[in-house]
Amino acid sequence: GVKESHQMTIFRIIAAILHLGNLEIQAERDGEACSISCEDEHLNNFCSLLGVELSQMQHWLCHRK
Repeated sequence: GVKESHQMTIFRIIAAILHLGNLEIQAERDGEACSISCEDEHLNNFCSLLGVELSQMQHWLCHRK
């Protein structure tokens, strides 16, 4: 009973969440900081699926505010 367009949106969100779980986060400064490579395939897929800017997502996944 769910429209095909809504199904595709749901599938896109689920795929993005699964890619987010596969990100490789590197610890820095004895675990006080972290970083994510901009070349990470999963980060690129996550950003393209959700239509968000890669550099912003990379920054905000590693910085609390």
